[in-house]
Amino acid sequence: VAWTFNSGESKTANDSGETTNELTPIKVGDNMYICTTHQILVALDPATGKEKWRFDPKLKSDPSFQHLTCRGVAYFDQADTTQFAKSLEGTQPVATSCPRKVFLPVNDGRLFAINADTGAPCADFAKNGELDLLHLQPYPYPGGLEPTSPPVVTGTTVIIGGSVTDNLSVHEPSGAIRGYDVNTGALKWIFDTGAEDPNAIPGDGKTLVNNSPNAWAPLAYDAKTDVVYVPTGNPTPDIWGGNRTPVMERYASSIVAMNGSTGKLVWSFQTTHHDLWDMDVPAQPTLADVKTGSGEAVPAVYVPTKAGNLFVLDRRDGKPIVPVHEMPVPAGEAAPGDRVSPTQPRSNLNLTSIQTLSDKEMWGATMFDQLVCRVIFKQLSYNGQYTPPSEQGTLVFPGNLGVFEWGGISVNADRQVALMNPMALPFVSKLIPRGPNNPLWPKEGATGSGTEMGIQPQYGVPYGVEINAFLSPLGLPCKEPAWGYVAGVDMKTHDVVWRKRIGTIRDSLKGIQLPPLKIGVPMLGGPISTAGNLMFIAGTQDNYLRAFNVTNGDLLWEARLPAGGQATPMTYESNGKQYIVIMAGGHGSFGTKMGDSLIAYALPSK
Repeated sequence: VAWTFNSGESKTANDSGETTNELTPIKVGDNMYICTTHQILVALDPATGKEKWRFDPKLKSDPSFQHLTCRGVAYFDQADTTQFAKSLEGTQPVATSCPRKVFLPVNDGRLFAINADTGAPCADFAKNGELDLLHLQPYPYPGGLEPTSPPVVTGTTVIIGGSVTDNLSVHEPSGAIRGYDVNTGALKWIFDTGAEDPNAIPGDGKTLVNNSPNAWAPLAYDAKTDVVYVPTGNPTPDIWGGNRTPVMERYASSIVAMNGSTGKLVWSFQTTHHDLWDMDVPAQPTLADVKTGSGEAVPAVYVPTKAGNLFVLDRRDGKPIVPVHEMPVPAGEAAPGDRVSPTQPRSNLNLTSIQTLSDKEMWGATMFDQLVCRVIFKQLSYNGQYTPPSEQGTLVFPGNLGVFEWGGISVNADRQVALMNPMALPFVSKLIPRGPNNPLWPKEGATGSGTEMGIQPQYGVPYGVEINAFLSPLGLPCKEPAWGYVAGVDMKTHDVVWRKRIGTIRDSLKGIQLPPLKIGVPMLGGPISTAGNLMFIAGTQDNYLRAFNVTNGDLLWEARLPAGGQATPMTYESNGKQYIVIMAGGHGSFGTKMGDSLIAYALPSK
């Protein structure tokens, strides 16, 4: 360990059950920029971890927030004209008090621009450095729109999406993606995914379209072409869609490419049709070239999804590089008033571990556990992936946590290997019809539950829903292990060339120390790869940072973390040394130990 920085934060009574720190730091020059769980921005010395300054946005937190996290911040340098040449075409330099700024998203619906050198708010950005993201929202209640991922920046524009409260109501904020002037904070453009004209900016007294698909995961930006790649979710409520219009679903559960300077559509590709399972696009798209058999480098965008697909598309036009076909889905009736898409897109690169579960895959740590899991399995509605939600209770596999999550994947372009950490964890969703204890509309003063799990009201549609992981009485998954892997895919052949279990059950039951059996556990957080043929990843429930061989997946090194490492690591160089840094902050709903440590490891010198 080279250094450890402790933020001094801990969970408070005003915090959500989903309190976590999913931070990936950024390093620019002699500064490292991080955000804490409560979105305090801190500048550190990357060689020592010593704090230089901090800025506190005074987050207005509440237990009803569905999330409390900060995945990262964004940096802008007005002098960086070479990288952003495309977006700067036809523009003139603008005088600004903050030529170098850090953009800080805050969960209560604000975006701050902070002087990257001093930590002071940029006075000429929005209102003294503070931008209100609830502007033009139809239902601007606290916690309804939460920017949990960092924005992306072009030479002229800062672009941001946000998370909306899942499964609470039909009266939710819009999921519109917005572009603001990078220096003044003035609104430049809108892409409202649920509007007939997605670029129309509402006039006086008008608002954005409520419940339109949001973009909660990190975005990706190609500075050479000035195109931003946006992974979208679905219209909320998620688990009943009878009220959705074709316009509302046009850009749902999709990857949408748009011009970074104007917000105009370039192309879109839908990954799940009429999504009733929360199978959205949860991860930042990865931009890297794919080499063809003739040696041509094709600019690609890699799109991992919860459903297990890894779509590899030509980022110029959205056409598949790895073949995609429409797969017929299992027969099954949708809930009254809803419908089911007869087919779903399936990539030839699909990382789902088992296509269809059977009672043979039901598992338990004891014979009693296994018996209970098998009995429940037979009681559930299940005909394979995409079985529609039901009042009986439907087995959802892959589950709501997905095969892929917000950590995304890493592509080693030199070796043409895609590195990833797919999961295999079933969930159960059960529709709850309206009745005396399940009203169509909320009582006055009702708020969100502060979690995505358990009973969710879905006010305004005919059903509430109960969503939970499919667990045994002991609290372990009912599906036999493994529940988490690391894998390498050869991008020349599109084959999975290795797949290894990752993680032990050591910390899987809160408060109970289990033996360190390597069975492969769920994880939140993604991998990174280095030029030295290494893949680093944390994220597992057993609180380790690990290094694997990119070529064969062999475990080469591991280090115990003081708390859950539900974050993606980052590597950087400082004073001639290479470091790996990981946030060990824990995760409330994932059940890992909470903490406040940012830990840097120095790699051996050559």
